[in-house]
Amino acid sequence: MNTIYMTTLLQAEPSLLIPVTISILTGVLLAGVILINRIILRRIRRMSQMTSDKHAIMQQALKISSSNVVYYDISKRYVTQLYGHMMPDEGLTAEEWQQHVHPDDVEKALHYIREIINGEEKSQEFHYRWNFEYNGGEPRWGYMHNVSVGEYLPGIKRPVGVISTLVDETTILEQQEKEMELTEKYKLIFEQSIIGLSFYSPDGWLLDANKVMRDICHFDSEDSDGFFSNTNLFDTNPFRDCIDKYNVEEFWACSRSDIPERDIHVYLEIRLHPIRNEEGKLIYIALAVRDVTEEREMYLQSKLNDIQIQKANEEIQRYEMELQYMMEGCDMRAWRMTYEEGTVQFLKGLSGIEREIPFEEYVKHFIDDEEELREKFSHPEKYFTQPMTVLRKMRPIFHETEDVQWNQINSVPIYDEKGDLVGGFGLIRNMTKFIQAQERLKMETQRANESGRLKSVFLANMTHEIRTPLNAIVGFSDLLQMMTTTEEKRELIHVIHNNCDMLLRLINDIMAISAMDANGLTMNPIDTDFAKAFNEMCQTLAQRVENPNVQFIKENPYQTLQTHLDVGRMTQVMTNFVTNAVKYTQNGHIKVGYRLQDSGIYMYCEDTGTGIPKEQCAKVFERFVKLNDYVQGTGLGLSICKAIAERCNGKIGVDSEVGQGSTFWIWIPCVIDQIEAIGE
Repeated sequence: MNTIYMTTLLQAEPSLLIPVTISILTGVLLAGVILINRIILRRIRRMSQMTSDKHAIMQQALKISSSNVVYYDISKRYVTQLYGHMMPDEGLTAEEWQQHVHPDDVEKALHYIREIINGEEKSQEFHYRWNFEYNGGEPRWGYMHNVSVGEYLPGIKRPVGVISTLVDETTILEQQEKEMELTEKYKLIFEQSIIGLSFYSPDGWLLDANKVMRDICHFDSEDSDGFFSNTNLFDTNPFRDCIDKYNVEEFWACSRSDIPERDIHVYLEIRLHPIRNEEGKLIYIALAVRDVTEEREMYLQSKLNDIQIQKANEEIQRYEMELQYMMEGCDMRAWRMTYEEGTVQFLKGLSGIEREIPFEEYVKHFIDDEEELREKFSHPEKYFTQPMTVLRKMRPIFHETEDVQWNQINSVPIYDEKGDLVGGFGLIRNMTKFIQAQERLKMETQRANESGRLKSVFLANMTHEIRTPLNAIVGFSDLLQMMTTTEEKRELIHVIHNNCDMLLRLINDIMAISAMDANGLTMNPIDTDFAKAFNEMCQTLAQRVENPNVQFIKENPYQTLQTHLDVGRMTQVMTNFVTNAVKYTQNGHIKVGYRLQDSGIYMYCEDTGTGIPKEQCAKVFERFVKLNDYVQGTGLGLSICKAIAERCNGKIGVDSEVGQGSTFWIWIPCVIDQIEAIGE
């Protein structure tokens, strides 16, 4: 129908066809426009939907990537936030944006932005630190990864704006920094370890070694070593024989390691540790090595030092014991004083303070020197700057006695590092016995000198004493031939007999003294009845008293007295007592006797002679002492009596008054077996 219609129209007249054609064309055009509009709208909707989808995808991508998108309007110099949280919603001026960039990164960021603005670069990628604090507080810096591109309009060579995409990498960078820091720490620990560390692959090939290990093993360089890199761990000593490479386990050894290829001859402490993953699979082999060569040498030296120290300690202990023994034997102490503290310490050996006293108490022990020492201790720099030795009379410091002592004190000053006097030290020794010994020696020297003098006198007297009876014997012997009457001869014979007896006693005394000096005094005690022996002794002694004005008296209180002693020595003592009494007694009596006293026998000889002054009573028992040079005798008899008393552990003495007479006595200890008094 349409075709016919169109054909009819074409066959019509032109005047009629023009309006119709226009109408048709108009309709066709309208239909085409409508169709195109629909197509365009459909495309626009599709493009809009695609744009919306892309925007949503971009939004999601930006959200996932934590990105920020900002736009910098170059003409307005203003930065606005298109997406994200980096800047306030109202945006920032270029100056404000610049203030939020870290001062150290501003120049770099501006440089890259200027290159885009100037058209030198289409895009730039860089990093900078951004301050997220907008309220004036402490800066909160974040690390931003920036990608910027220029926005261009058609026909314009330079961009009108800069679009920047920024990713906040603060957390990532901080984590990386921590990981790097931790890695550096582990690397530092690994490299700076005091022991050698190395890691091997599970099949025994070297992976890495620290500096100590490289030094121990004499590596070729800091990175590698030709020998160890090409030598399998399981082929080296001691692992070759001790480690199962198919089942690696913990291993520890300490031995000498010799690797001639690397000129290694050291003592090593080796520890091998397998490192496994969670499934137990071997992933690494860790080897720790410590060079103990020096330590071993130090240990051996230490043992040697210990032995030497032990010997030294033993020597010190021995020296200290000997020193202490010597100091105790010498009654000596070491001392030290500190002027600042004002104390004196006394030591009886190398260690250990026996006593510590203050200066004030110390000076009180000095006799006659207290004030002088107190003054010296007040100004020690004047008096104690040089070593000195003094001898002082002191009260005892260490002994529980009131006896005065003589102490020798040696002093040496002590100076500090500045040269100031701070104290002193030295020795203090009790010299009392030595002083007393010196005094005794002095006295003995005097006595020896006196004894020498007395010996000279004795020899002179002895010549006289011997010549006198000899002259009498010789002279009266010659006269005896001339006498005619019996009475005259009897008188001369009596004189000759007395002089012979005198000469015999004199010779006996000399021989007794000589025997005592040569062999000591001998005693021959026997069991005897001393009462009977005393009576016999007195019969002989009575004959020595020839002066009719002197009465001889005997006092024997016992009928029987059984004891054990040397009767001969007792007779010798009583004979000397009576002989002296006869010399010095012209009137009165001479009385001899004895009694039991204090588990011994007390014998005495009492006379009414001239007596002895008190100050000379002790001297009469010394050798060669004669109180009267005009009296005949040698001065030896009483000294012999004293020697007998001392030999018997007895006592001897004299009680006398001038003009009243004397009583010489001796006490001899003995055991009484039987006793019977007279009249029982």
